[in-house]
Amino acid sequence: MILQKYVSRLDGDGKLAIVTKSVSRNLEMAGVLKALEPKPVLFTNIAGFEVPVVGNLFCTKEQIASYFGINSEEVIRLLARAIDGSSSPEIIDNAPCQDVVENTVNLDRLPILIHNKVERGPYITAGVVVSSDPEYGQNLDFHRAMQLDKNRMVTRVVRGHDFHKFLEKNGEVDVAFCIGNTPEILIAAATTVEIGKNELNIANALGPIKVTRAKTTDLLIPADCEYVLEGRVVWEEKYDEGPFVDITETADMIRQEPLFEVKRITHRSNPIWQALLPGQMEHKMLMGMPREPTVFKKVAERGVEVLDVHITPGGTSWLHIAVKIRKMREDDGMKAIEGAFEGHRSGKHVWIYDEDIDIYNEQNREWAMATRFQGDTNMLVKDREPGSSLDPSAEPGTKLTTKIGFDTTKPLVVKGKNFERVDFPKVEIDDYLHDIS
Repeated sequence: MILQKYVSRLDGDGKLAIVTKSVSRNLEMAGVLKALEPKPVLFTNIAGFEVPVVGNLFCTKEQIASYFGINSEEVIRLLARAIDGSSSPEIIDNAPCQDVVENTVNLDRLPILIHNKVERGPYITAGVVVSSDPEYGQNLDFHRAMQLDKNRMVTRVVRGHDFHKFLEKNGEVDVAFCIGNTPEILIAAATTVEIGKNELNIANALGPIKVTRAKTTDLLIPADCEYVLEGRVVWEEKYDEGPFVDITETADMIRQEPLFEVKRITHRSNPIWQALLPGQMEHKMLMGMPREPTVFKKVAERGVEVLDVHITPGGTSWLHIAVKIRKMREDDGMKAIEGAFEGHRSGKHVWIYDEDIDIYNEQNREWAMATRFQGDTNMLVKDREPGSSLDPSAEPGTKLTTKIGFDTTKPLVVKGKNFERVDFPKVEIDDYLHDIS
């Protein structure tokens, strides 16, 4: 499904807030998005720009599940199947994302948002970047980019990622920043797979997509996205990038990052610009949720019957992992902890829960911790090892951190008090309320 069709569907279902009042792309628009989060918002009147802007589209797992026409509990299995069974998309000519070709590049014509007061310039935050390497082929990933002038940006490149390896190896890399995508592309770009695996094939397994060749490079790009910014990233030409609010909701530091020189802009007829609030619900959902299938897989590989995985919002949707299992052996909890850390190496704390615990309910999770956990027997403390560079408390430079797993599952053989919650009768309350005065 193309983005505009999905926005129309939300409007028809009464799930879209439409802002017709004139708003500024400088701070004001982000404020409205935050105030209405997680409700999707369409801005039709941006001061100084003719292009509408949409945001808050995929802030929750329920929104993503609704897009695919499934239940929230089915999302992990859908992603896992797509990763394992990826397939090549159809290549087409005359793609909608190239309806209009702007040979004169002027980034000032795009409603690129300034989201908060720490940002020193407009930031592309929903940009899915297509790049390629002669040896490994194409890669799809998220990279933020801050505008410098009419045709140049500086882009954040995380060390160790595939794109970083491409740049170190080749010095300069052709790229296409694709803006205005639906979950097939967004989720595929956020997955972590082995180098050389084309994430566009994962996108195609989530739902059939089409790709086309970029105008200035040989890259295959999503044919139905709204905007494409083609150009080159130059590794040795560096500029200050940041501060930027990251997934932890804290301001990332200023770094020297490589130049992105924009050489061509193409877009759909009557395009929509896609916004994404940094460090907020949609950012967290699209970054954390695609790690859940890899955790699910690694826990299952250890012989544990895993039922669900939730990378929790309270843990910045990155550092905390909740895993629900059907416990069959006493050591299943500890095995699941090890599998979860293997499946998401940026994870800092892991909790393992029984099948009767709603891992999406913080009160349920805390109840299990309070009633089923003992620190001397149910806790695994791992030696200091590299964690996430996004964790402000990790050691600067090395990312070294202490990782802890909590087995909050009840014992298979119960001694003493019962571990089960007692349920009260369920009634149809509307049958009784009319008699209450």
